[in-house]
Amino acid sequence: MYRHLFSLPGTRAFTAGNLIARLPAGMFSVSAVVMIAGSRGSYALAGAVTATGLAATALVGPWLARLTDRHGQARTAVPATVVAVLGSVALVLCARYGAPDWTLFAAYAATATTPNTGGMSRARWAHLLAGDTEALHTANSFEQAADELCFMLGPALAAFLCGTFFPEAGTLTGAVLLLTGILIFTAQRSTEPPPRPAPKGGPPLRVPGIPPLLAGFVATGAVFGSMEVATLAYANATGHRAAGGAVLALQAAGSCAAGLLYGRLRPTGAPELRLRWCLLAMSGLMTLPLLAASTLGSLPALAASLLPAGMATAPTMVTAMTLLQHRTPEDRLNEGMSLAVTSLLLGIACGAATGGWTADHASPMSAFWLPVASATTALVIAAPTRAVP
Repeated sequence: MYRHLFSLPGTRAFTAGNLIARLPAGMFSVSAVVMIAGSRGSYALAGAVTATGLAATALVGPWLARLTDRHGQARTAVPATVVAVLGSVALVLCARYGAPDWTLFAAYAATATTPNTGGMSRARWAHLLAGDTEALHTANSFEQAADELCFMLGPALAAFLCGTFFPEAGTLTGAVLLLTGILIFTAQRSTEPPPRPAPKGGPPLRVPGIPPLLAGFVATGAVFGSMEVATLAYANATGHRAAGGAVLALQAAGSCAAGLLYGRLRPTGAPELRLRWCLLAMSGLMTLPLLAASTLGSLPALAASLLPAGMATAPTMVTAMTLLQHRTPEDRLNEGMSLAVTSLLLGIACGAATGGWTADHASPMSAFWLPVASATTALVIAAPTRAVP
């Protein structure tokens, strides 16, 4: 099935460019934290700078995606990437040469113009595979697996570069990869969805069925954010701080494998029903890390539980993204994909903040209740939804 996808003209080239451009998404925040904390001696400042960048991305992303729908991916993504790369270079210079703290915030906020490469890729698949539900399901599964792979490899690559060479190496390498990947991706004009200078469809937020989906993305993002913080806090509490990242990678690995397998299955039944089943499975599997932390009390047990816990993540995201593509007007696909990413980022930020507060004021083990609660919330949101024509 995946072979059929990549037999279509231009798909291999735009996928290669997209993967190169997408890898830095998992590198930038880790690289910035290492670089700023190393030069200024403050993790609080580093965290505040990256949080500012996250907030700026949430604001800029939908606006940039709207421009992409109207003017085309190539005309929008290339100049936006140049601005983001200049922001990264400015961040390196400000951190390296002791510029005032406010310059770090300004420079990192400029990187918010980084294009949503995953969303643009999904928009291309939706354009190429219009009307082929089964092939689009497979393409979305591949894209989700690619997301997981990049967010699994990106932090590890960033940590290696910053630790082996110099603190700015991760940010600079990410900037080079981003620009290179976007140039390769946008050069594939034959697969690019046509621009819609005067879109006919209304804003995605006003389309029936999309607001509940976006609320579900927020709740799902909270699963990711709270699980990450809970795992890192638990690893630190058990005296294995350095192993926290490797343990988290197991969750991403489980999700990546499940995504590829899910893409080989033929979708049956209404996607709304499939989404509810996926969320039910995710709610149940998220109890495994909680049980491992509370009853077995060891990091290896937690690591073993995170692998199956991650396996419901990709099917849930694939099904939700497919629903979003179905409900979003064709001439606003990039905007719809960007709103999904913004919702996820909002959920991740809320989940991480809540998880950190719980770990500090209760215990790291207590923080594992939050992914269970967040997944259950997403299930409750999806429960009353019906098929939207």
